[in-house]
Amino acid sequence: MEKALTKVGSLKVGGLWISKKAKEEFSNITEDLTTFSNTVEDKAKWIFNKLKGKPLKSLPDLLREYNLPPGLFPQNVVCYEFDESKAKLIVYLSSPCEVSFKDSSVIRYATRVKGILLRGKLTGLEGMKTKVLVWVKVTSVAVEGYKSDTVWFTAGVKKSRPKDAYETPRDAVRVEEF
Repeated sequence: MEKALTKVGSLKVGGLWISKKAKEEFSNITEDLTTFSNTVEDKAKWIFNKLKGKPLKSLPDLLREYNLPPGLFPQNVVCYEFDESKAKLIVYLSSPCEVSFKDSSVIRYATRVKGILLRGKLTGLEGMKTKVLVWVKVTSVAVEGYKSDTVWFTAGVKKSRPKDAYETPRDAVRVEEF
């Protein structure tokens, strides 16, 4: 009788462990499917816009048109959306990443960076950080005049950086988390 109770007890404990592992795996699969679904949806929007006959400029060209440095975003941008009527810009990257620029500044990007693109500035930014002493959220990037050689980053405080450091899109290094 004692052996039977011991076996039943171990089955319950083993069953709980298996149940817990199954829930963890199911949760991981759900997260993977959600990520995949979002990526497919984003790509479908991009293809739909292409098919509408409205060819998108490259992101560096769009930034240049709005008097911002073309290398503000990394080279490995997947795609972007720009709604001119609302001035809303969304830039998609395949994974969180960071770029080191030639002025020794470092910017980290989330998989989706959103902001309002106006002449000479990108405001209301979400998904961009810079390293000061610690990682600080960048809320806006601005160039004060057409001939200005300075880019102003607002990340808690307003900091100027040389515009020529951001003239060419650079390769990004993948990071684990934004």
